[in-house]
Amino acid sequence: MGTRLGGSLAVLLLRPAAARRRRAPGASSSSPQSAAQLRAVLEQVDEALRKGEDEAALSLVRASRGEDAGLRGFGAARQVPQRLYKLDELKLNGIDTSAFLSPVDRTLGSIERNLQIAAVLGGLSISPALELSQLQILFIVLGLLSLWSVDFVYFGGGVRNLILDTIGHYISQKYHDRVIQHEAGHFLIAYLLGVLPKGYTITSLDTLIKQGSLNVQAGTAFVDYEFVEEIKTGKMSATMLNKFSCIALAGVATEYLLYGIAEGGLADINKLDELLNGVGFTQKKADSQVRWAVLNTVLMLRRHQKAILQLAEAMSSGKSVGSCIEVIEGNINTEDI
Repeated sequence: MGTRLGGSLAVLLLRPAAARRRRAPGASSSSPQSAAQLRAVLEQVDEALRKGEDEAALSLVRASRGEDAGLRGFGAARQVPQRLYKLDELKLNGIDTSAFLSPVDRTLGSIERNLQIAAVLGGLSISPALELSQLQILFIVLGLLSLWSVDFVYFGGGVRNLILDTIGHYISQKYHDRVIQHEAGHFLIAYLLGVLPKGYTITSLDTLIKQGSLNVQAGTAFVDYEFVEEIKTGKMSATMLNKFSCIALAGVATEYLLYGIAEGGLADINKLDELLNGVGFTQKKADSQVRWAVLNTVLMLRRHQKAILQLAEAMSSGKSVGSCIEVIEGNINTEDI
């Protein structure tokens, strides 16, 4: 099922779902004592996550929510009302869906093409020196193509992705930054919606070392046992589906807001399509769900642009989940979470 955003047009103004959340005067979350207490709690969260105690980590975070406890942002995001949104409403909010939901990684595509050209030119230049016959050159080419095919069949193109991603991070600062900001988008939106991140990777090599996955460029993992339990029952609540939809689109939304177009995140969109198809949504209902999630996610990210940039910097430095949460709490827009 391919999710579309098109539909009949109508010009409607958006209204907030709830009044803005304002920090109470004299809130203690900014005092040195409360900051130290919060840091101690987040260190416990990190320790629980390291031990694989996801439920304990989530319980710690939930117990620390609110002004007095210190975690003001966890699950506190204001969201737009869920209803059928028309394409014009997204355009009124500055969202061009054509640059949003069909991401093509031009950076890695360019690197792959250049490698192919370099390989051909290199082969032609050294073949006379090695005194290779045309038949030997043909066998070498066929051998390389066979290895490429084996990678696609047995590893899903994982070796190819590993090579291209590693080169991309090394030679392109823009690609490196974009991947980090993409993952920061997933992390931030999940946190604001009350889903606890439990880890992240920035490169394919990092993912291979930490998780043993060969065909993933980068990724953010979450404490998702509640989601898994709902999947097992065959029934998913609207609340859980809404959270998953926004988190899935958060990476491409972040890229779109920062660069005007998304290049990464096709796998995220495909996963959302599969989920909506799996719960039995018609195409019309899936389109409506995606349009709402796009609008909701983009508006949340716009309110917290400072937080997303600071979070990306923290993730680039390899900070722990607890430290990343502390960065979010120190930079979110407390006047309108």
